Amino acid sequence: MMHEHILQSTEATLDYGRALAGAVRQGDIIALSGNLAAGKTTLTRGLLHGLGLPEGCDVPSPSYTLMQYYEAPPLRLAVWHIDLYRLSNEADILGLGLDDIYDESVSVIEWPERMGFLLPKGAFEFSLDIISDDRRLLRYPDAFHALITDKVAR
Repeated sequence: MMHEHILQSTEATLDYGRALAGAVRQGDIIALSGNLAAGKTTLTRGLLHGLGLPEGCDVPSPSYTLMQYYEAPPLRLAVWHIDLYRLSNEADILGLGLDDIYDESVSVIEWPERMGFLLPKGAFEFSLDIISDDRRLLRYPDAFHALITDKVAR
């Protein structure tokens, strides 16, 4: 079952990511869908800050590098931030070697729909839809609802 939450601002999106950091475990795969500028990287930035990345550290979208690694320590868990926007077929995605990284970290995958059948079955699928300039509709899996609901700023 999927839950929905309206994020009222960019700060609320960051807060949700920070709360999500308390719920993720090594080996989790977070699949983040949404249009350009929907807040996927913002949500990931909040997650990274919640895992211990100091506020103010740059968290760029890995659209051009495709993958960005964040180490543990200093983070509580290692994170691979993956952006598949520029890839158009499964062969390109296979070349990234993603199967080799899933177990050692939390993997956040932007544009997971580009993976097709390659998206691991255990991935937690999140989506962000633009409502207005600052507001977003977040859909997220039931597995995270009880873990984060009381931690998210309303």
